[in-house]
Amino acid sequence: MENEPLKKRNKYVKDMTQGEPLFLLFGFAIPLLIGNLFQQTYNLVDSIIVGRHVGKVALGAVGSTGPISTLINSLTSGLSIGIGIIVAHYFGAKEDNKIKNTIGNSYYIVPLVALSMGIMCFLFGEYFLNLLHTPKDTLEYAVIYLRTISIGFIPTSFFNILSSILRALGDSKTPLIFLIISCIINIFLDLIFVMKLNLGVMGVGVATALSKCISAFLCFIYANLSNSYFNLNLKDFYYNNEIFKKVIKVGIPMALQNSFIALSLIAIQRVVNGFGSDFVTGYTIVKRIELVIHHPFMSLGAAMATYTGQNIGAGKVSRVKLGFIRAILCSSGFSLFMFILFQNFASNIVKIFGNDPNVVKYAVRGLRVTSTFYVFLGFIHVTRNLLNGAGDTKFCMLNGVIECISRVCLSKPLTMIPFIGLNGVWLTGGITWLFNGSFCIIRYKLGKWKNISLSKNPNEVIT
Repeated sequence: MENEPLKKRNKYVKDMTQGEPLFLLFGFAIPLLIGNLFQQTYNLVDSIIVGRHVGKVALGAVGSTGPISTLINSLTSGLSIGIGIIVAHYFGAKEDNKIKNTIGNSYYIVPLVALSMGIMCFLFGEYFLNLLHTPKDTLEYAVIYLRTISIGFIPTSFFNILSSILRALGDSKTPLIFLIISCIINIFLDLIFVMKLNLGVMGVGVATALSKCISAFLCFIYANLSNSYFNLNLKDFYYNNEIFKKVIKVGIPMALQNSFIALSLIAIQRVVNGFGSDFVTGYTIVKRIELVIHHPFMSLGAAMATYTGQNIGAGKVSRVKLGFIRAILCSSGFSLFMFILFQNFASNIVKIFGNDPNVVKYAVRGLRVTSTFYVFLGFIHVTRNLLNGAGDTKFCMLNGVIECISRVCLSKPLTMIPFIGLNGVWLTGGITWLFNGSFCIIRYKLGKWKNISLSKNPNEVIT
């Protein structure tokens, strides 16, 4: 039994194997939601600084590196999430030594991957950007920016590891604190390097890399001072082949899942670009609005992953089922609310972005069509994260493949049907959510996830 000083040190660690599931899920999800919204605010401010003080070419150069950095982040964040799932299972099973050994191994597994990716981007960044048909006027700036931020891949991966492990232990507040600190530092450094020192896109890249270094270092210090699981001995760093195999087994499918989804979004963007600037602008407005709508689903899903991992590790499958029902009801209620809102007030919301009648018409139609399918988007985030938390990540990778194929195969053909036309773009997203949400529910009902515990200490008969 923990003594009082240890309890105080681990005050943010949350055992989600006990207590009302709804309160636990909400308590975990709200800090994540705040962090996601803060991140969006930071991205907007960062873009304004670059666009106004460096120029539109520089802003385009920063944006053009997005697909590459997204794919790299998908790999390292997928591995980090996989490590978090393993930690959650061990935490639920009360295997403290294995938690520490997993943390120790993670400190060199993920950064080594990030290091190799950083070297590759630094040396071959221009080649990758040419493959993406980066415009010639932005290529030079894009290469500079990509090479600069590649220096920050290691601290970014380290911060991802710390955040994922802390969340696996039920602590979603500490990652929020240091995410906010990172964003504030980044904006502050942008102002210095861009506006004062006139370093252009290199300054933007240095600000990004340096803010990640500082926030990762501060988070590491804080985690070691406030959480006993991070107080490691030399033996905790010994390479553990069993843990390494589990990281690969859980992390790689998640990384590929995110990569497939990113590729599918690039494919549908190519279709959208063929319908003129008004439709592209309307599509952009819908995506910006829906990015905000996604965050509650994402935060609830992340809470479900940790909740599931801990309870599967403890052998409490019945609690996972109970939490699943609570989460589905919450996501469905939110979906219904947003559906009613967009069916009645979509025009008012869209006009915040501008009053061009064609753009407003396209965006309003988009919100009204896609909001009809939000309930399935909730099914995806809740169920997919439950399966991820249980360790059933191979199916989640397959789910990502299905999402990619659905978007690629439906987007163009649907728009060619006369009575559907441009609405085919909106229907593609909705039908993709319907397919994926249905597949996730079927997988959940089949129950294979109940038998995948990554720990070896199940305490309850699986039902």
